[in-house]
Amino acid sequence: MSHRILATVVGSYPVPDWLQASPSRQALIDAIRVVFKTQEDAGIDVVTDGELYRFDANHPETNGMIDYFARRLGGITTRFGREDLNAFRTDAGLSYRADPAGMIERELDEGTLNLPRDYRMVRHLTRSRLKFTLTGPHMLSKVLLDRHYGDPAAVALTLGELLARQVADINADVIQIDEANIPGHPEEAPWAARALNTVLDAVKGEKAVHVCFGNYGGQTVQQGTWQDLVPYLAALRADHLVLEFKRWGIEHAACLKDVPDSVQIGIGVIDIKTNVVETPDEIASDIEAAASHLGPDRIACVHPDCGFWMLQRSVADRKIEALVRGRDLFEGR
Repeated sequence: MSHRILATVVGSYPVPDWLQASPSRQALIDAIRVVFKTQEDAGIDVVTDGELYRFDANHPETNGMIDYFARRLGGITTRFGREDLNAFRTDAGLSYRADPAGMIERELDEGTLNLPRDYRMVRHLTRSRLKFTLTGPHMLSKVLLDRHYGDPAAVALTLGELLARQVADINADVIQIDEANIPGHPEEAPWAARALNTVLDAVKGEKAVHVCFGNYGGQTVQQGTWQDLVPYLAALRADHLVLEFKRWGIEHAACLKDVPDSVQIGIGVIDIKTNVVETPDEIASDIEAAASHLGPDRIACVHPDCGFWMLQRSVADRKIEALVRGRDLFEGR
């Protein structure tokens, strides 16, 4: 059965205990199969690999969203002194993070980052429509200490160019770029959008952008409003957006009427910062409320507010099932 509104997830999935206990390549592949099968059994239309291969036990609070990229890109060192740390900590925009993910000491290059290889590893593990995710250039630029460029816009644009080369070799059904820092810095929207569009322009399949207010160790870390972000969202050359609304409030989706009609909207209807599992009726009502603000034809998909990595698997699985049942209930009304 085809659905007009697709059910999808944002990206991450809780790392199974047995994978952490025995992190071999075969165990990783087996775990990714489990992630795919869990979503498929629940009825998810566009699945993700769970980002399990990015998880680093030394940096569990970011689930690999940052460090997986920073530790592989060339031109970045993770060896820095007390003066470097003090310089990074003076940035009020990163008060939630004590240390940088790395320090830029020379011209950035792709280094050993190989997202096409990551994609090839997971593509054959499912026959479903597959969404491949990556962290965006603005987010990465904010967690790096710059000792080379002297201009945050130049750092973001360079990162955008490097990521564009990577995604140009990925044939995923959907490529989603994650930006979780821009809500707290809407004044940086012009250069943040320019860097992100550099990546989007290289995507061959459907282009998605995920924006949320942060999920650092299960905490919201960015302050701001969706209204302030409308110019940024309107400037993106994306096919659809994947936005946090369940915790923020579905009623705030009304401001997205000012985003061009060519851009479809994804509505977050699952709160990933609580163990409470939403009911299908609650989810259907939230979709109905969003449709009343935007029109039902603007909603491309429904999804959680962010990734599931911080939850127990049993909770995440029940939320995934509720998401699909709520979408089905809405479409059947």
